[in-house]
Amino acid sequence: MAGPETPAAESPPPRERPWLLPYNRKLRHLQGITIRNLTLTTTPSRSRGKTFDDEAIPSTFKSPTKALALRESKGLAHSRSSSDLTSAEKTARHSNGGLRESTSPKASSRPRFGRGLRRRSTMEWTNASPLTRQKKLEDITAGCMADTFFTLHVEDQDEPVYISEVADKAMNPNFRFFDLGPCGPGITRLDRLTVRVWAKSETMQGWQYLMDATVQFRSLQFIGKALGNFRHPLPQNCILFHMTDGIYTSFMDLPIQERIRQEVLAPPKEHPDGRVLTSSSFDALMRLSTLDDCIQDALTTRDRIADDIESILAANKEEISTVESVAETEERLWTVQAAVTAEKRRVVAARRRRDELKANIQYRREKMQVGQEQQSKTDSELPEEGKKRTETREQMDKIQEDITGQRRRICEDLLRIYPIEPVQGKSLAFTIRGLLLPNSVFDDTNEDVTSAALGYVAHAVNMLSSYLSIILPYPISLHGSTSTIEDPLAITQGNQNHLRTYPLYMKGVVRYRFEYGVFLLNKNIEILSNALGLRPVDIRHTLPNLKYLLYIATAGKGELPARKAGGIKGLLRHDGVLSRKGSMDSTVTASSLGTPTTELKRNLESAGKKIEQTKGISAPASAVGSLKLKGNLHPGSRLRPVD
Repeated sequence: MAGPETPAAESPPPRERPWLLPYNRKLRHLQGITIRNLTLTTTPSRSRGKTFDDEAIPSTFKSPTKALALRESKGLAHSRSSSDLTSAEKTARHSNGGLRESTSPKASSRPRFGRGLRRRSTMEWTNASPLTRQKKLEDITAGCMADTFFTLHVEDQDEPVYISEVADKAMNPNFRFFDLGPCGPGITRLDRLTVRVWAKSETMQGWQYLMDATVQFRSLQFIGKALGNFRHPLPQNCILFHMTDGIYTSFMDLPIQERIRQEVLAPPKEHPDGRVLTSSSFDALMRLSTLDDCIQDALTTRDRIADDIESILAANKEEISTVESVAETEERLWTVQAAVTAEKRRVVAARRRRDELKANIQYRREKMQVGQEQQSKTDSELPEEGKKRTETREQMDKIQEDITGQRRRICEDLLRIYPIEPVQGKSLAFTIRGLLLPNSVFDDTNEDVTSAALGYVAHAVNMLSSYLSIILPYPISLHGSTSTIEDPLAITQGNQNHLRTYPLYMKGVVRYRFEYGVFLLNKNIEILSNALGLRPVDIRHTLPNLKYLLYIATAGKGELPARKAGGIKGLLRHDGVLSRKGSMDSTVTASSLGTPTTELKRNLESAGKKIEQTKGISAPASAVGSLKLKGNLHPGSRLRPVD
C-alpha cells in the first residue's frame, strides 16, 4: 500500500546549476583545492557479518567487567555526519523514495527535544575525569590532525606545475587560491590533472605520501557554489576543486535519486515580463569557440617564439655578453686612466716633497755641524768662562756688600741726624730730635711742636725713599714745619690741583685735611717697611714704625765702610769713628774701628733696653741678619706689641 507523499516543505532544496559544460572544463578554470575529512589511517569499507570468535555469540556469558573491557577495546570510527539526526519517520520515507512506508517494525523512539532528535553521545568516556578526557582528545588530535600540502601534476611534465603552502594542524585544510595562467596554454587547455597530497602528524617522523588522485574534469560532479548548502556527507580524504562557476568533486556514494531527478536542479531564469529570451545561435557559439581556439593557438605560438628567442640568446650568450661588456669596459678604462693620471700627479708631488725634505735635511745637517763646532769651541772655553763667572760673582757679591754697607752707613747717619727716643713713663710715645709726636691723636697738643716733628719725619721718609730706591706713592713737598703731601688719586672737580695737596701742619688748616695728610705719610712709611719685608701692625704709630724701619735698615754684619773722600767730615767724631748708639745690632770689630769690644756690647745692651722701653715694638730675628738689596730682604718681619 502506498504511503503518503512527502510534503513539499520537507523536500530538499534544488541544487544550483553549473555554468560550464563537462567538456569545457579546463585547467584554466581551476582556482583552488581544499581537502575535507582528512584521515591518516584507513577504516574497513564494510562491517563484517560474522563474528570472529565466541565472544560475539549472544548466548555467551558476559559479566559487567568483561562488557566494560570489550567496550573500551572497541576502536573509534570516523563520524561522517555533519548535522543533527532527522526523525526515523523522515529517514524511512527518504530511504523508500517517498513512495511507501517501511514494513519493518518501528523501534521505540527517543524523547524529542524541540523539532528534531538530539544526537546520542557515542563517546564512552563522556563522564570520565577531565584528565582522561584531555588525554583521549590529545590522542585523537595527534592521530587525525596533520600538516598537509599538495602538488599538481600533468602529463608529459616531470616537475609539478604548482606546489601549495603547508596547512598546519587541520582535519579540513584550506589552501590559498592560485592561477595557472602563467604556465601557458599547453597546460591550461588540459582537462586532466593529478593531485598528490603529503601529510605529517605529531606521531610521524617526516612527511608521508598520503594519496595520489588523477581526475578527469569531465567526470567531476558539481556540488554548488558553496559548501553551506550541500548536505550530503563527504567521504574521507575528499578533494574539492574550486572552479570559476562553483565547487566540484568526485565521489560515487551520492544517492541515485539525487543524480537522476530533474526537479532537484534549479529551473532556468526567466525574464521579469514572463517572455522567453533568445540565447546565442549555434553559429555565434561556433565563432566564439573558433576565436578561443585561435587565441590559444596565438598564445602557444607566442610561447614557442619566446622559447626560440631564449634558445638563440643562450646559443649566442658569449657574443652578446661581449657586446654588452664594451660600454662597461670603456667605463672601466676611463676610470683606470683617471686613476693613473691622479697617481702620476701624486707621484710628482711626492717627489717634490722628497726633494724638499732632502734639502731640509742637508741644511739641518750643516747647521748641526756648525752647532757641534760651536759647542766644541764653547766646551773648550767653558773652564775659562767658569773662572770669569766666579770672579764676576765675587765682584757682584762684593759690590752688593758695599752697597749694603753704604746703605747701612747712610741709615746710621740718618738715624743720628734724626734720633728717635722713647718717652719715659708713656707707652708707644716717642720723640724725634726731642720733639714729641703723638700717634695720630692730636688733641691737646702743641701745634708748632707737632708741625716741626712732622717736618722731620717727612724729611727722613723722603731721604729713605732715595736711599732704598723706592718711589713713594704719595709725593712729599719739604718745607720744614709747613711741609705738604699729595694724593694723585684724589677725586677733585675741574682742575683744582691744590685740593690734592694735604698739609702736614695744624695751624690755619682744616682738621680733617691735616689728619688725612698724616695718614698718607704713615702709608709711605708702610710702603718703605714692606720693601724691607716688614709688615706694621698699626700704621697710625708714626715714630715707632719709622724707628723700627731704621733699625732694620742699619742691621747687618761686618764693618761699616768708610765715607768716600770728599764726604761730609762734620758728621765724624774727633777720633774718626762713626757712632753706633742707635743701631740694633752691630758686629764691628774693635781692631778696625778702635772701639773696645766691651763698649760695643754695652751699646747693644743699651739699644735692647730702649726697645723694651717702647713696649710697642719688638725686633724680629731677621734684624740680626745681613741687610740685602731691595726685594731680597727678610720677609715676614712685622711690628707687634710687646707682651
